[in-house]
Amino acid sequence: MKALVSIIMGSTSDLPVMEKAAKILDEMEIPFEMNALSAHRTPEKVEEFAKTAHDRGVRVIIAGAGMAAHLPGVIASMTPIPVIGVPIKATLDGMDALLSIVQMPPGIPVATVGINAAQNAGILAMQILATGNEELMEKAVAYKNNLKDKIVKANEELAGVKFKYKV
Repeated sequence: MKALVSIIMGSTSDLPVMEKAAKILDEMEIPFEMNALSAHRTPEKVEEFAKTAHDRGVRVIIAGAGMAAHLPGVIASMTPIPVIGVPIKATLDGMDALLSIVQMPPGIPVATVGINAAQNAGILAMQILATGNEELMEKAVAYKNNLKDKIVKANEELAGVKFKYKV
């Protein structure tokens, strides 16, 4: 089994956020790999990873980083594979990471999800892969329908909540 998605984080301290992407991929039965690579502390390893990912079969990269958050952009500069950036809340409520990831120069796109939103990164990776895979598309549709069903059920439960002035 070869990884189709690669989850990269700046350090293992990012794992509590990034494992949410892993859980979605695991649930959808999408093979993935996870590694800690730092754009600042292991730049040679990041370069090697980015330049070889496509040849290894990786089709989407999810890269999470906090503070300066250069990791997603550095990876995107060296690979043709779509990169999804996950800004991680480390300082400044995560705004520094968000702006570092979203403000990329022309020609180096990084899809960006919300702060600490690795679950959405996993879902987006699934949807990217599903464009060429009907079985995975069916899983994506079922996942979205399940979200709708949860809201319908929640609304039904709210109807039973009683307050003196609730109409």
